[in-house]
Amino acid sequence: MIEDDQICTFYLDDQVFGIEVKSVQEVIRYQKMTEVPLADNSVCGLINLRGQIVTAIDLRMRLGLPNRDSDKLPMNIIVRGDSGTTTSFLVDSIGEVEMIDPHNFERTPGTLNAIASEIIRGAYKTDDELILILDRERAMNVSVN
Repeated sequence: MIEDDQICTFYLDDQVFGIEVKSVQEVIRYQKMTEVPLADNSVCGLINLRGQIVTAIDLRMRLGLPNRDSDKLPMNIIVRGDSGTTTSFLVDSIGEVEMIDPHNFERTPGTLNAIASEIIRGAYKTDDELILILDRERAMNVSVN
């Protein structure tokens, strides 16, 4: 379950995901990145966000999904972690801010791959879809090879 009653939704490979609105700093278009040597393969690089250096993590790679088509640029969801760190999650597209009902929260579906099941908290059912809720702290935690 999450502590907020609103989530920011986004899409990856035709799947709907959500993250707590209170952790989202902003949503921006694709930014030019500087490569990071020896970083995890999900770390696409660093972006300069008005003078702040922010690590950009491709959630497709982080979740073990197929690569994005090279002709489609991702969007950035800039999120704040509990420790004050700021990270950019690269996603296919941005959805809406949704109000959620805590009674509709369910455990992480057993059909997710092992990587995804580690960083998905659970799911919310709406009338139209199942929204997978991202654990932002776990998603932000990537290692250096």
